[in-house]
Amino acid sequence: MTTDHIKMPDITPIIRYTANGTQTIYSYPFPIFASEDMAVYLGGAKQASGFTINGAGDTSGGSVTFDAAPTLNTIITLSRELTIERVTDFLEGGDFSAQSINNELDYIIASLQQVNRENDVMLKYGDHETPANTQIPDANIRANKALGFDGSGNPIAVSLLGAMAPPDFTPAGAGAVTRTSTDKLSDLISIKDFGAVGDGLADDTSAIINALTASNSVFVPEGTYLISSTITLGEKQSLIGAGQKSVIKGSSNAFNLIEITADHSKLSDLRLENGDVGIKLYGSVRPVVQSSITDITIVKPNTGVMLDGYNDTNKPCYWNNFTRVLVEQPAVNGFHLTKSGAGDSPNANKFHNCRAYSLGANITGAGFYIEHGSFNNSLIDCEANVKGTAQGCFIIGASSNKTLLINPYAESDNSVPNVKLEAGSIETSIYNLLSMSNGAAIWDLSGGQYSAYNSGYPDKNFLQQSTVKDMKSTLQRYDSEYIDASGTVMLDISHSVHLVSSFGGALTVELPSAASATGAMMVVKKTDSSSNVITVTENGAGQGADGKDFFLGAENDYVMAVSNGAKWFVIASNRSAGNTRYFDGTGTYDIDMAVDTYLLSSFGGAMTARLPPANAAKSIGRTITLKKTDSSSNVISVSEQGGSGPDGYVQPLSSQYSAITVVSNGSQWYIVSKFL
Repeated sequence: MTTDHIKMPDITPIIRYTANGTQTIYSYPFPIFASEDMAVYLGGAKQASGFTINGAGDTSGGSVTFDAAPTLNTIITLSRELTIERVTDFLEGGDFSAQSINNELDYIIASLQQVNRENDVMLKYGDHETPANTQIPDANIRANKALGFDGSGNPIAVSLLGAMAPPDFTPAGAGAVTRTSTDKLSDLISIKDFGAVGDGLADDTSAIINALTASNSVFVPEGTYLISSTITLGEKQSLIGAGQKSVIKGSSNAFNLIEITADHSKLSDLRLENGDVGIKLYGSVRPVVQSSITDITIVKPNTGVMLDGYNDTNKPCYWNNFTRVLVEQPAVNGFHLTKSGAGDSPNANKFHNCRAYSLGANITGAGFYIEHGSFNNSLIDCEANVKGTAQGCFIIGASSNKTLLINPYAESDNSVPNVKLEAGSIETSIYNLLSMSNGAAIWDLSGGQYSAYNSGYPDKNFLQQSTVKDMKSTLQRYDSEYIDASGTVMLDISHSVHLVSSFGGALTVELPSAASATGAMMVVKKTDSSSNVITVTENGAGQGADGKDFFLGAENDYVMAVSNGAKWFVIASNRSAGNTRYFDGTGTYDIDMAVDTYLLSSFGGAMTARLPPANAAKSIGRTITLKKTDSSSNVISVSEQGGSGPDGYVQPLSSQYSAITVVSNGSQWYIVSKFL
């Protein structure tokens, strides 16, 4: 009979070995459910990388294979460490799965074995002794004292007076209190307290890990500390050096030097050398937020700093702060914001006075690469000085949104772009860009999805979706597009003015739908002298400007239209229909100069069409036509208010279709043409 679940044997889930310096494979005789359940220790320091776990899910156990043989006489501990939790439920009234209950019981037994193993190493009363008081004295009673036992065997605080002990410490100054030297020295834990050597030769990995296991705030004195696997900072932990003489050096570039996997961590005043990634932030344990990385130099990594959204949206990489971080000679990227799994993108992280510097070394990526990231990842006073092998000084990737660059410095050669905006990037803002590379100042593949101030070339400023309530402009330029085609051309809102040639054949120019161009103004002008007509209409189901098509038949014919979001309206054209008014009446009809042509009927009786004074503001320079349209014998007399009339006389329109065209020079009305 076979089984598809682990059988949980009666075995303690821990095993220890002493390394012989050559062996790389060590077996464990107890089952684990997944590789994450196995904790691997070297000399008491929990390892995060440098090994492979085999046999997960097997009842008989499996093995751990190290990438390199552990150092001679190092104590190797393999322990099953489970998160004691229950994450499943059986449905009431549902199918009862034997596999599910077996898995649940296996996990419970494994958890009990783990608790039992931990209890085995505790101090405890014997089975044949009645337990006395198990509570130690209060902190204020036991402070600076030793733990002892009274006549009944109960724990008590024992004074150290008279015992051999280091001298007390009292600082100078009012209000100072006396403390024991032991208490004083415990204020700051050093990695040397755990055996770190710092000569650049001895492997100090375990010492650093042990120090961080024992304390949340650890000091790195001057020295070069060689490590062979990743150092991990957890929640609210700090690793602080003494400056550039405090060096943590990776034995190779095959692993990340420092990983920050939880929130409120601090890393400062250190020099990091080598590593696949110098400092990597990603939420594997908790959200990685409010971390502080200051005064750090990272030398010769593949990538200097990486922020990874990773694979859990509940453990994001947000609101982390980087100040005065130098990445020197990176092989791939200086700073990289990305997302390797299904998590959220790194958002709202701040970089101040950070620098990526090739220093002559080849680089295949960018100084700063914001591949993934949203909502004001800001780079302030940052510099990317990279070799000409780079893809860009600053690259804003396809999955970036609202990235902010303030006072960026970009330098390179070999036509490397200063700022490259990849297609898909959204709302990048660039202020005061110094472009020292001979590539494009701003290489825009985003379709204009950016704003710029004192940046770029040849246009230093580029604004989007801006509303200006009061603007004084001394020079205004329109972004023009030149079109020479036949058939049909569809316009978009990337340009305002379209100079169009239909020399090759009749052409239809389609305005974008009014709904997609709210507030946009567009001009279409025919530039060629051919007889091929340009028809201006609207794309889709629209009815065109003013509800109709416009036909540009002669050179320099044009139409200008604006959209209110519902339809296009003509605001200027030399092809608009003439302004005409029709009036049928008798008596005196005052010409108001509102239109160019007046069609008048005097069928009901004689009429006087009275022009305004020639010197009236609405008259000066205007030309108008008056025409009699009816067949009656009733005369229409064309006169002038307060004057003598065109050419100094009242002009009669006596018969049907008689007409007169007049113009004012500001002092008199003159006849331009007359048909009687």
